[in-house]
Amino acid sequence: MKRGKRYKELAKLIDRGTLYDPADAIELVQKTANAKFDESVEIHIRLGVDSRHADQQVRGAVVLPHGTGRSIRVLVFAKGAKADEAVAAGADFVGADDMVAKIQGENWFDYDVVVATPDMMGVVGRLGRVLGPKGLMPNPKSGTVTMDVTRAIQDIKAGKIEYRLDKTNIIHCPIGKASFGQEKLSENFKTLMDAVVRAKPAAAKGQYLRGITLTSTMGPGIKVNPARVS
Repeated sequence: MKRGKRYKELAKLIDRGTLYDPADAIELVQKTANAKFDESVEIHIRLGVDSRHADQQVRGAVVLPHGTGRSIRVLVFAKGAKADEAVAAGADFVGADDMVAKIQGENWFDYDVVVATPDMMGVVGRLGRVLGPKGLMPNPKSGTVTMDVTRAIQDIKAGKIEYRLDKTNIIHCPIGKASFGQEKLSENFKTLMDAVVRAKPAAAKGQYLRGITLTSTMGPGIKVNPARVS
């Protein structure tokens, strides 16, 4: 991949052969996030598991103490009183079959998270081929299939993120904005890493945390020493 002059200059600040302590990596990622907009800070965690096996899946959700800095749009599938509850809790879109028709007919994706009450999963299931590949399908493990729609919406709006393995056994998650500062980014980093470590499957053998990289939207990757993550 061809890199621009700005990227190459920023890359000089980083020793690619060094595994940095988390605090040092966060400080560096802030230094390299000097674009004209507030860059997101992302973490990429490579795990020593095989996602092809059901007993080695790593998936869950966690509320970051300082959120992600993004405004999250929530779509809720619910009917009756639960639909009214979702509206009152601040959901951006609420519906049932009408939302299915909108997604199927208009290829509509102006939302970031989908929540559904359990009784609506038969309806939502019709969207599996559409929502699944985009990581938008509601799931009980991530708390997005629930009768407590108020709690789900509030947690998502407050900074709840879902973590899951991709096909290469890597988790990709935002942990905030460069403007958050060292302390807030560090607390978000620790909260996510603690959750991922606790989610280690019993079937996982050998080294669990194989690699951790921090990066800003436009900046180079900074490798974190897995041994320094408690």
